[in-house]
Amino acid sequence: MILKELIYIIAIADEGSISRAADRLFMAQSSLSEFLKQYESELGTKLFMRTSSGVRPTASGRLLVEQGRQMLSHYKKIQNEISDIEDLKTGSLELGISTFRGTYLLPKVLRHFQLLYPGVRVNIHEENSLELEQKIMEGSLDMALVALPMQKLNQKVDFLLRDEICIIAHKSHPVLTAAVPSQGRLFIRLQDAAEYEFVLSPKDTVLGGRSRQAFARAGISPIVYNDQSNAFFAAAMAREGIGLAFSYRSCVRETPDINLLSIGPEGEYIDLALAYPDGYRSKAAKELGRLFHERYSQPSL
Repeated sequence: MILKELIYIIAIADEGSISRAADRLFMAQSSLSEFLKQYESELGTKLFMRTSSGVRPTASGRLLVEQGRQMLSHYKKIQNEISDIEDLKTGSLELGISTFRGTYLLPKVLRHFQLLYPGVRVNIHEENSLELEQKIMEGSLDMALVALPMQKLNQKVDFLLRDEICIIAHKSHPVLTAAVPSQGRLFIRLQDAAEYEFVLSPKDTVLGGRSRQAFARAGISPIVYNDQSNAFFAAAMAREGIGLAFSYRSCVRETPDINLLSIGPEGEYIDLALAYPDGYRSKAAKELGRLFHERYSQPSL
């Protein structure tokens, strides 16, 4: 079996759809379907069951996917060790980060890394923290920036920074009349914002989950304009004065049109860390981790 075949099979399993897997692999759906048909014929068994919503692995397919992930992870470690022998003159690194956070925290670090090591390619995987933890466990990522506390991983991680969860309010929003200045910032008690509409991220995201926990602790059932907005959309709505939205202080800059409000006098915070698979850590991963620390290690943003 060649590595390309493993990559194809795992992509189909991950996506649960031949068409989505084909898009991910930048190939025609017909070509991927034909590959799967021929490969199943060679093995003499079905790897996937067709369903009304896509495909799912059979028992044989699950075994192949599980073993395939291990083989690809081992191959990646070999690549990393070869790259280390070449002293970071070549190689690749698989980095996981959330889309919203990555937009603000990654570009400058990545630019610095590329200037130092132009021969090392950084492949970026955009997922939420739970998915990133899963991929770290599977060994398909070399490193990931994750939110703490982790839900799946129980290994030691490399603490990076403490970020603040805050509320975005347009300068004309009436909630500002209840805002209290403290140590150069404004804060709002959620009880004082209970009469206003909020634009929320889904509850299975870190930001959506933490915002709902804050409401629960305050004994509030929020008025919700929309509760399925991604972080970009929620922030954009709040910037235009359509409701209030939660965001990370690291990901939003105050402008003349908006204010960032801390949640209560103590604030709400989230810790971020760099996570790595157990075992070998490549020089490229260590160096990119060093650059993250060089730029962002501080008590809080």
